[in-house]
Amino acid sequence: MTTLELKDAKTVPDPIRTYPKNVRNSSVPLVIDNGSYQCRVGWATQKEPLLIFKNLIAKPRKERGKKDGETQVGNDITNVEAVRFQLKTQFDRNVVTHFEAQEQVFDYMFTHLGIDTEGHISHPIVMTEAFLNPNYSRHLMSELLFECYGVPSVCYGIDGLFSFRYNNPKCSAALIINCGYHTTHILPVINNQVDLTRSRRINVGGIHIINYLHRLLQLKYPAHFAAITPSRAEELVHEQTFIAVNYQEELSLWADSDHYDDNVRRIQLPYIVQTVAPGLTPEQQKERRKELARRLIEINARKREERLAEDEEQLNQLLAAQDLEEGEENEFQKILDFYELSSGSDLQKLISQLQARIERTKQKIAAANTTEDSVTEDPKPKILKQNVKPKDEEDFETWIARVRKRRQEILERRNARRQRRQDMAKRRTAAAQERMRLISQLARKEKRDDNFGMRDEDWDVYKAINKEGGDSDSDEEQKLLELEDVLRHHDPEFEGSSSSGTAGSGNCGNTAETHQLHVGIERIRAPELLFQPSMIGSGEAGLAETIEFVLRGYPADVQTALVSNVFLTGGCAAFPGFTERLHRELQEMRPFKSTFSITTAANPTLDAWYGARTFSSSPDLSQYLVTRSEYEEKGGEYLKEHNNSNKYYPSPTPLPQAETIPLAVSGEEIEIDVF
Repeated sequence: MTTLELKDAKTVPDPIRTYPKNVRNSSVPLVIDNGSYQCRVGWATQKEPLLIFKNLIAKPRKERGKKDGETQVGNDITNVEAVRFQLKTQFDRNVVTHFEAQEQVFDYMFTHLGIDTEGHISHPIVMTEAFLNPNYSRHLMSELLFECYGVPSVCYGIDGLFSFRYNNPKCSAALIINCGYHTTHILPVINNQVDLTRSRRINVGGIHIINYLHRLLQLKYPAHFAAITPSRAEELVHEQTFIAVNYQEELSLWADSDHYDDNVRRIQLPYIVQTVAPGLTPEQQKERRKELARRLIEINARKREERLAEDEEQLNQLLAAQDLEEGEENEFQKILDFYELSSGSDLQKLISQLQARIERTKQKIAAANTTEDSVTEDPKPKILKQNVKPKDEEDFETWIARVRKRRQEILERRNARRQRRQDMAKRRTAAAQERMRLISQLARKEKRDDNFGMRDEDWDVYKAINKEGGDSDSDEEQKLLELEDVLRHHDPEFEGSSSSGTAGSGNCGNTAETHQLHVGIERIRAPELLFQPSMIGSGEAGLAETIEFVLRGYPADVQTALVSNVFLTGGCAAFPGFTERLHRELQEMRPFKSTFSITTAANPTLDAWYGARTFSSSPDLSQYLVTRSEYEEKGGEYLKEHNNSNKYYPSPTPLPQAETIPLAVSGEEIEIDVF
């Protein structure tokens, strides 16, 4: 089974292009597909959009004492995860609501297109908007374009209809399924017009699929919670997921281990290989022992010198006090009380003890100086009985087997100690409960003084609590290294060593395998949200149920005309298996032996821009453009209708405010509302 590497692709900042002369001196329309996931911008005379970037804005947090960071837009954000919590967008679902962010996006696109005219943009704007876009949103968008950028005219259209006209220019009836980033629309087209009353929206799109897969993998691999980022989940959605033709049957197939092994995807997460320090060589061990012995000798010598100086100072004080015994009795008595002595004889005894101790300390210092070289001599190497080579070849196998057994015993004891330490750290294990039982028994003993540890039975309790068994870790590690060195030289079947385990990592297995994601059933579970939004707790109907609901609102002949051209567009339409799944769903809901046809846009993500470019190149464009004079006369929400646009419904005129007229009646004033 192959392991797939994550691309973790970084965006490349867009260059600032030159303003073409043929475009500067003409009124070539500027085509903008303003999607909630990506924005695509280009001139109507070109085949491909010049700018394709995510509709995201990142403004670094302001730090105290520093200037505001530069706002990044689109492809200038090379690492999205680094500024994940500073990201903003102009969209609320699929409707533009934050026009400060939209203005920054416009600045980005106009600057990178090389438009350098001051104070205005001298090109008509052909721009996409959401289906049934609110008048308030269109009003603010037109106000921004006309007032801030001084565009001469603007035209709005629906991205799904642009894509449909680009792929089916002569079709008059169809059922458009536009799967976007935040929403999915079902648009019935009859006689080249969208039936607004029968159209439906499902609030499920690409972002919900990405977030769902992201959460599934984080719950499945909590150890890699931070490594499973939304960007990586998005990459997996784009490259590894597909829509199951029959979801329940596919689930039963994944229960088979052979099917799982054949279809699971191993995704390698990035990781850092921790270098394990090799064991010390005999020369290094010898130098280490010498260094430790030298330090110990220096510490002991320093302590002896400090003790000698203290004793000599105290001896001088006592000798001076002894001289005061005959002349100054009061001072002498104070000194005896200070040293807690009863008489001069006790003082003499203390002086004798100090003199003897000083002499012994001087002898120890002299002996340490003379034996320093012998202390730092190399200790005789320990020769393990198991490591002695056999004298002949007859008992070679027995000797090798004994060495292997000795090594295995050490490994088992080490693993047992590690397991016991882990059990001690857990509250409800048998080892931890036994420890607490011993401690509680010790605590129940009534003792006036805390003298635990002075008796032999106390030491037995301590050994029972800290039962490890065997030698210390350092000694056993040294023995293990020696045994492995013997096996490495004399046993051809010996492979590797336990150095990776002795480093304290406790890892059993390959480090790369511990940083792998097995993406199996998640490949079909995440995109299934389009058909079952209830998987994320949504109460909306799925795509198949909504299509059936829309079709039932029409007569049989209209239903046949609609299903004869079911058109899929939008980013989610690129999922493998989408067409086959929709074919199965339509076959179940349509009458027996009825016919239908499902087509997918040639480029589900770019056909909306291609359709808008084709529309802006038509000679009839001028009659659909809203000019500045019309904007000033009819307001920013005004829209000239065409086959690819929303319907224009003027906002109702607000009611006039009531005018109050005070009237005097029998000395009292009353107010009458006049309209």
